[in-house]
Amino acid sequence: MSTPNQLQKYIESIDTEWYRHRFIVIICLVLAAFTLLGCRLFYLQIIQGENFYELSKDNCVRKKRINAFRGLIYDRDGHLLVENRPSFNLQMIKKDAEPLEHTIQRLCRYIQLSPQAIMEKLNDDTIGPYDPVLIREDIDRNTMAAIAARRFDLPGISIEARARRHYLYPTMAAHLLGYMGELNPEEIRNKKFKDKRKGDYIGRFGVEKVFESALSGRAGGQIVQVNAGGQVVAILEQVPPKPGDNLFLTIDFSLQKKAESLLGEQVGAVVAMDPRTGEILAMVSKPAFNQNQFVDGMSIKQWAALTGNPDQPMMNKVIQAEYPPASTYKMLTAMAALEEGATNSLEEIYCPGHYRYGNRLYYCWKNYGHGHMNVTEALEQSCDVYFYHMGKRLGVDTIAKYAFDSGLGSPTGIVLDREADGLIPTAEWKRRRFGVAWQGGENLSIAIGQGYNLVTPIQMAVLTSAVANGGFQYQPRILKRIETVEGKTVKKGEPVIKGRLPVSERNLKLVRRGLWQVVNARHGTAYWHVRDKTIDISGKTGTAQIISRKRGAARPEKIEDRYKPHAWFVGYAPSNNPQIAVAVLVEHGEHGSSTAGPIAGQLMKNYLAPLKSIEKEE
Repeated sequence: MSTPNQLQKYIESIDTEWYRHRFIVIICLVLAAFTLLGCRLFYLQIIQGENFYELSKDNCVRKKRINAFRGLIYDRDGHLLVENRPSFNLQMIKKDAEPLEHTIQRLCRYIQLSPQAIMEKLNDDTIGPYDPVLIREDIDRNTMAAIAARRFDLPGISIEARARRHYLYPTMAAHLLGYMGELNPEEIRNKKFKDKRKGDYIGRFGVEKVFESALSGRAGGQIVQVNAGGQVVAILEQVPPKPGDNLFLTIDFSLQKKAESLLGEQVGAVVAMDPRTGEILAMVSKPAFNQNQFVDGMSIKQWAALTGNPDQPMMNKVIQAEYPPASTYKMLTAMAALEEGATNSLEEIYCPGHYRYGNRLYYCWKNYGHGHMNVTEALEQSCDVYFYHMGKRLGVDTIAKYAFDSGLGSPTGIVLDREADGLIPTAEWKRRRFGVAWQGGENLSIAIGQGYNLVTPIQMAVLTSAVANGGFQYQPRILKRIETVEGKTVKKGEPVIKGRLPVSERNLKLVRRGLWQVVNARHGTAYWHVRDKTIDISGKTGTAQIISRKRGAARPEKIEDRYKPHAWFVGYAPSNNPQIAVAVLVEHGEHGSSTAGPIAGQLMKNYLAPLKSIEKEE
């Protein structure tokens, strides 16, 4: 039987054992908790440390891009054509805008955009949680003021000031200057545009595209400190952007404006060139487009009107459209005939109004004929029969050789995109293309610029310039110089001579004499419409047929416009010291003398009149 002392000791031993067991459990739990905590800390700080470090930086310190100002574009004399205007873009940083749905609902009170549309922009997989997302471009000042006044209620919302491209004279020189367009997702992934981001614009056409690298500049950046709402509270570091270089083109603003006015609403092309240097003085293609619509945005209806227009306003007709050269080609046929000895300055050929080849009659444009014609008179009066004889004597391949050597049938080398080749047919070409032999009668059509012949207005301007300057074929150029914003010249456009016309000086003088008579001799085809008493002009008319009409068939009372011939005129002035060469093509203009000729004549007069005034003052 246990004594009270023994019982007390037994109870105390039980209590001690219980407390010790409980203490061990507690110690184990504490160790387990610290082990879990240690593992979690290891995961957060070691495994995910770098990721969370970057996120923590984004929460307080961020990199902010500063866009560069795009270079300006001027004419040859420093007349501003393309500038940048201020624009304000609304953007959102998704992570800063939380609670997101609440912020979007509030934002929709001030902009005409649905919450669904905003969410679609934010749900782009290529955008990070702290990347700014463009919500609305070019907001008006009232919207900007309303959002700025409520910035504390709109976390993650900011307004970015950007320079937006602005064309001071919409539609003028549209095909030369070109337009800009937003980068697409594929281009953003392209290393070529590694400095660009979503929402940036690049040159898509014309000068804007060709000189993109010079115009675009280089973006800068800032390291900024932001608060919990994503608003900048301090700028910690800054790398200034490098603005794009300024372009000075070769075009003359007043001449370009005059050319646009003279062509008016007619469909066609006008190009003026300095025959001494190859500089393009004016370039017009109609119909044109409003370049600002590509930057400011256009409706589906507007885009459909552009792309669905049968007159193709998006095509630069000066360098991309191909037309039969018609009688303007006769100056090349004359050069070939003189050089090959197929004729000479004294030979006269009788034109009764037609030429018999085999069992077929080939008619002259003048029904009752021109009578006896030498080479200069044939050019002057554009006698078809005379050149039918030359076509038979030369043959297609000889004519083609002179055409190729004169720069036709291949691009001129102007830096603008997608220049067309034109087409100079040969016997071999026809055999490959159609699988049939060349016919003798086709030589007659080729000699007068019909048949398969195709040229571009820029090719004819280069050819005319070469005739004017004594035979030098200059590559047409549009760049005068590139300057930095400080005015330092980075690059200058230099004349490039691609070759010489395949004709002797003596024979070229005969051709030039014929072109002078076209405008200045009483029977010349351009005498009544182009001749000017103050300026000595030389040139050649042309009427390119779209459809043929049988001899003697009654002329319809009304011909649809699309079946009317194209009207050509190429020329230069002053005749003895050429300073400007012009090629004009009016689609379905019918007569080169009365439609295209006056445009070219007025343009040359407009350009030379100020120069004559300067000479008198000196």
